[in-house]
Amino acid sequence: MLRVGLTGNVGAGKSTVLELLRGWGAWTIDADALAREAVLPGAPALGAIEARFGRGVLQPDGTLDRAALRRRVMSDAKGREALNDIVHPVVARLTFEREQEAARAGARIVVHDVPLLFEALDPDTFDALVLVDAPPALRKERLMNSRGLSAAEADDLIAAQAPAQDKRARSHFVIDNDDSRDALERRAREVWSELLARAGIV
Repeated sequence: MLRVGLTGNVGAGKSTVLELLRGWGAWTIDADALAREAVLPGAPALGAIEARFGRGVLQPDGTLDRAALRRRVMSDAKGREALNDIVHPVVARLTFEREQEAARAGARIVVHDVPLLFEALDPDTFDALVLVDAPPALRKERLMNSRGLSAAEADDLIAAQAPAQDKRARSHFVIDNDDSRDALERRAREVWSELLARAGIV
């Protein structure tokens, strides 16, 4: 089973590439989706977040107010570290469970979608690393348009992640997403063909 790490800084278009790879047959594990699962109402992680950050990060119905939490930790390095200490172990457990499920199903290529792959994990645990990248100005524009962020909020979100240039040098494949959707799909298809070859499928 070929373990692929897919990453990309916020606004680069990683989620679009993940959907393409899933459509072409990859078994995908989305770390963001698992992080949302980890903080569902009743989950221990949500209780730990409330204890650390207060009820101000919860919606009236008791669910996590992700926007409020993001504002709390955006400029607070210690707060981000505390949040990661709460959520990351749960996500790691859920990831292991999903990967075991993939193995039982006979999956040949498993793509792990991990936004903070280089920051939070050991890249060497993956057989191949795929980075989706786009210029910071374009990513900022996308964040403002798709998420309704202010320019300052988008800048803060971009600045909270390690620069993509370092990640480019450490990745096996780089998919630049600075053109049309068709161009992105062509480049992603090329990478998928390479992954198939590495997995011994073609």
